[in-house]
Amino acid sequence: MKLMIDTKECIGCGQCKSVCIRDNIEIDDVAYETGSNCFECGHCMAICPTKAVTLKIFKGREDKIVDYNPKDLPVSYSDMLQFLKQRRSIRWFKNKKIDKDTFNKLLQGAYYSPSAQNEQDVEFVVLDNRLNDFMKHVYNIIKVEEEEFFRIKQFGDYIRDNSIKEYHPLLWSGQQLILTFSTDKTSAVIANTRLELLAYSLGLGGFYSLFILKADEIDHDKLMEFFPGIDKNKHMYSAFIIGYPKKHFKRTIPHKDINVKFM
Repeated sequence: MKLMIDTKECIGCGQCKSVCIRDNIEIDDVAYETGSNCFECGHCMAICPTKAVTLKIFKGREDKIVDYNPKDLPVSYSDMLQFLKQRRSIRWFKNKKIDKDTFNKLLQGAYYSPSAQNEQDVEFVVLDNRLNDFMKHVYNIIKVEEEEFFRIKQFGDYIRDNSIKEYHPLLWSGQQLILTFSTDKTSAVIANTRLELLAYSLGLGGFYSLFILKADEIDHDKLMEFFPGIDKNKHMYSAFIIGYPKKHFKRTIPHKDINVKFM
């Protein structure tokens, strides 16, 4: 059994049962758990009008519970759309690093992120002091494709002699990198996207690197040698270079039309 149901507070309204997709709750004067296959999504806990339902795994984390009015959204559609319009990839950064407290603020977005089957197995690595070591490790993996991609060739040349190019071919002027690991790609990408949007709200910026991700695609086992503390069943699904923007853009640019089929 994974739920704690306070029978003194439960009014038997059935709200918890109505949102349980695993049929784990029944009502008989008060709610009770059938023990079928709860996957601890917390919907029952989030909808109970009397706070009678809690999950055992969250005991001791009561400070993370926040009440809100679902009809009172903190941001309007137009404000949110404008925020998304102003997001741009940033590659030119100030010579200023992000401190740990700020990173912890960003990770709050990922903390509340959804995950496949509620696995909540997303992990982050913030590379700072070991960033150069990691990038050399990446190059040793992806160099097998440097004849196909000129950027990888530039990357190798830069590692051998960084005086030949003013900026790093993959990091540009970035000094810190966030990597996201998970057993599920969608979970990792959603978590990092939420983190990224919070970053823009704090005056930060960044960009995603597909070339760094190639290291996982080409030789996952070799890549994970750099991260002995992370489960090898998890893959690196996002690589986000982050920092304080040196350049600030003033307007949107047109995009290609989105193809949508309503069927």
